[in-house]
Amino acid sequence: MSGQVKAGYARALDIRRGRVDLSHGGGGRAMVQLVRELFARHLGNTWLEQGNDGTVLPPISGRLVLTTDSHVVAPLFFPGGDIGSLAVHGTVNDLAVMGARPLWLTAGFILEEGFPLGDLDRIAASMARACAAAGVLLVAGDTKVVEHGKGDGVFITTTGVGEAHPHCTLSGSAARPGDVVLLSGTLGDHGMAIMSQRENLGFDTPIESDSAALHGLTAQLMACAGADIRLMRDPTRGGLAATMNEIADQSGVGVLLDEAAIPLRPEVAAACELLGLDPLNVANEGKLVLVCAEQAATALLATMRAHPLGRAAARIGGITTDANHFVQMRTQLGGCRMVDWLSGEQLPRIC
Repeated sequence: MSGQVKAGYARALDIRRGRVDLSHGGGGRAMVQLVRELFARHLGNTWLEQGNDGTVLPPISGRLVLTTDSHVVAPLFFPGGDIGSLAVHGTVNDLAVMGARPLWLTAGFILEEGFPLGDLDRIAASMARACAAAGVLLVAGDTKVVEHGKGDGVFITTTGVGEAHPHCTLSGSAARPGDVVLLSGTLGDHGMAIMSQRENLGFDTPIESDSAALHGLTAQLMACAGADIRLMRDPTRGGLAATMNEIADQSGVGVLLDEAAIPLRPEVAAACELLGLDPLNVANEGKLVLVCAEQAATALLATMRAHPLGRAAARIGGITTDANHFVQMRTQLGGCRMVDWLSGEQLPRIC
């Protein structure tokens, strides 16, 4: 992300009124100026300042966990977050639910010609705050610019590296009949925050995204009963329904959820009803699903509820024997219904 050019420019970037132009992705002085005066001002550190094509990282004692993700959310700024913090949280969480301690991130930015530099500055600052709060460093990056009309402001791709817990054996194929399903909090907050802004919906209690880094919570859960945790997942795109179907499919089991036990904010329930959406399909960016052995469920639930990001945690169901690998839900009316994969794209550009 850095470059070696002479210090000083004829004119500093006009962050307040300036806009991205094609030269900012051209590999020349303008690009280096954008990196130095905008990105490095917020995200700079000794790794980036090396200015090499890659970053040489120190060895670690444990196993590495690697993940990558792309972020195309629209709008870029939404109640409770923005694409910058979302990109950091999403990648940190992918590492965290693998039982890893997040260490380093990289970021690739696809910018559209004409995008306001002031908005890009806000996004970079938000990423920096999210990285600092999560205790991770951005150690490499890249910037490209596409012509006006061929992008949508900003797309960000992030890659994360973490160190696995020494006794971590988490896997989507590890769920067994008799296991318990825990959920760390209310469903659908992120998806409905995005949709309420897109549709200009107003509620007495505004809906904010739950976007947050979960590594602190997962570390405490691993310390509590890591050997009894089968797997953890963050239910992002496709929501809880997709996550539970993935687990059922990978592990070759069934899942029975309890509708009455699933936490849901009244305003999110109202928004889903208004828009004709099933909250089980709506994305979350600060929640985790945990499958564990029965004997550890009470202690793990108490650990979740003692953490700020898990106060509304609940035991929402269990793993069953089912040759068809169905996910079903016991309804509040006493019946039972299928919880299937999302068909098509219900909420595009949600993360």
